[in-house]
Amino acid sequence: METLQPEYTYHIFNRANGHEKLFLSDENYRFFLEKYRHYIGPVADTFCYCLMPNHFHFLIRIKSASEPNLQGFKNLEGFISKQFSNFFNSYAKAFNKQNNRKGSLFMHPYKRKKINDEKYLRKLVHYIHHNPVVAGLVTEPERWKHCSYATFISEQETWLEREEVLDWFEDRENFIYCHQLPPELSGIG
Repeated sequence: METLQPEYTYHIFNRANGHEKLFLSDENYRFFLEKYRHYIGPVADTFCYCLMPNHFHFLIRIKSASEPNLQGFKNLEGFISKQFSNFFNSYAKAFNKQNNRKGSLFMHPYKRKKINDEKYLRKLVHYIHHNPVVAGLVTEPERWKHCSYATFISEQETWLEREEVLDWFEDRENFIYCHQLPPELSGIG
């Protein structure tokens, strides 16, 4: 599988083993994002995300090798890969301990898709935010509290690259308009 490389954008996703769930409580979702920000924040900018009961999606760009916290590594791609491994392992260990379970929580390896097209980026943002709607968990993306959609339609401070994403859609109003339809009818692309 291809290594994650600086300055490239990726769709990162994975799911729980079998029919298990990754998240059993609001605290699990919160802790997962806390670990994500701790391990992945230093190596990647995050555009959007959605955490579902049994899987997750992130749209990220690996930071430039010239970033202060990424300078000096002889094997930068190896360091980035290790950060993802540490992230998944730290969450799985805590989840296993909390739920008195053993074994692997996530499917291996996690999936990653390099994104090179801005039209596809817009489609992907929409797809990620509509996951809970398509799954029948909510009727509108803003009703799912474990995804980034609400952050984009608000003015609250965020760790996400909100302004860049809104620019892909021209502005906040068009972002909202484009998200009113399901992915197959949105016309984004």
